[in-house]
Amino acid sequence: MVFVLNETVPRSSSSSLKSVITANFAGTLWQALMGLAFIPLYIKYLGIESYGLIGIFATLQSIFALLDVGLGDTLTREMARLSVLPGKEQETRDLVRTLETIYWTIAVFAGMAVVASSPFIEHHWIKSGNLSPTAIEQAFVIMGFVTIFQLPVSFYTGGLIGLQKQVALNLIAACVATLRGAGAILVLHWIPTIQAFFLWQSAIGAINFVLYARVLWHYLPQSNHRPAFQLHLIKGVWRFSAGMGGISVLAVILTQLDKVVLSKMLSLEMFGYYMLASVVAMSLTRIFTPMFFSIYPRFTQLVSINDQDGLRQLYHKSCQFMAVLILPVATVTAFFAYEIILLWTRNTITAEKTHFIVSVMICGTALNGLMNPPYALQLAFAWTRLPFYVNLLSVTLFIPIIIVVVTAFGAIGGALAWLILNIGYILFWIPLIHKRILRAEKWRWYWQDGFLPATTSIIVAGLGRLLTTESMSSNAMLLSLAAIFVMTFGITALTTPVTRTILFAELRKIGFAMSQNEV
Repeated sequence: MVFVLNETVPRSSSSSLKSVITANFAGTLWQALMGLAFIPLYIKYLGIESYGLIGIFATLQSIFALLDVGLGDTLTREMARLSVLPGKEQETRDLVRTLETIYWTIAVFAGMAVVASSPFIEHHWIKSGNLSPTAIEQAFVIMGFVTIFQLPVSFYTGGLIGLQKQVALNLIAACVATLRGAGAILVLHWIPTIQAFFLWQSAIGAINFVLYARVLWHYLPQSNHRPAFQLHLIKGVWRFSAGMGGISVLAVILTQLDKVVLSKMLSLEMFGYYMLASVVAMSLTRIFTPMFFSIYPRFTQLVSINDQDGLRQLYHKSCQFMAVLILPVATVTAFFAYEIILLWTRNTITAEKTHFIVSVMICGTALNGLMNPPYALQLAFAWTRLPFYVNLLSVTLFIPIIIVVVTAFGAIGGALAWLILNIGYILFWIPLIHKRILRAEKWRWYWQDGFLPATTSIIVAGLGRLLTTESMSSNAMLLSLAAIFVMTFGITALTTPVTRTILFAELRKIGFAMSQNEV
């Protein structure tokens, strides 16, 4: 099944967008599979406390992404914009070199900050039970070097996305994800320590950034002069970059505040369970993130050539396709979180401690996914002020909410705060977007792009929950979950015009092929 798009944009075609979307989904889903497949083995070799440290490292990486100050997003937009304008080859190369220099300076600063703060984190933040203070401090020192190599990857990724070179990007990402996970298991088999785990991550991080950097420079348009640092190019993009930087700062606060608060309030063991639940719920982003990075450059191109009709069509197709992709996964996971975690980890204690958190958190993540096409639309118009102020207001409200609910309910409070935040986005952010952009499309978004597929997914998955017994064997439960998901996905796909058209077209092709075989 393919997502057919008919807009005409210079240097692009519907077939190229198909390949971009396909590459994004294939690469991202493979990375998600590799990540999820190895987590039970990490816990087996290291224990849940060490996995809590891995979760803290992931949180630190997100926090240090604040230092990006919008450079990665700026590069994505500028690469997409410059790619459809003639005579911009040297400017493109100079811009990459200029922003690359700034980015590496930031990465080195962030890594050294982690190294320098490792004693403080170990003594004043982590509540460890079985891990020794020395092991924790050494782990954070190694995390600092991983940070130096890992942060610039998002910069090079942004450039490749803007050039719509997602096939190469996702091939590298899939290979590195496989090597990262499989290699870590081999290392832990012989040296089952958290220090060995992060040393392997550091080695893979170095390989990763070298590959991404070489591929980006390979795909940049050629010119007669060497790329050079050009200060005036920063002056041309600083407003958008500053806007994106402000949005990113607030977005990181909104997505990581629960983890920062809980890492201080909970034991390292309980925080490990929370991070495990978060990994499951946030795996949904592996579905909608590729869609975002496929449509964002195309939105930007359509805005650049002022193709309003093409933009309107692509916008609703993207929204409907996004809904059909994420809502069946989210609703089935929410209704069957205990069974899914038990099948995955084979551990009843883990399933008991995490399933309710997963159910609540994945609902919030699904709503966040529905917001991605409208958010991409804003960025295509370089309208960063609205998301900045929305996120600023959200942070103002979110901080007291999360402190109250976490204090009252513990780990589940973090998931509840995330759900409340995203309900607010749906109710209040969408009307603000369509008050300025595609003004006549607000109610179509709410009804056709959101309400119909959401309601259908909830009803079908909920009926599946009522008809499923808890006494099933593992194999029977796995088959039941697969059948319920297929039914939920198929029926939900019939509720939106774009996916309904695709389904009927595929069925006609199958029917025609069968009739030809009979003849």
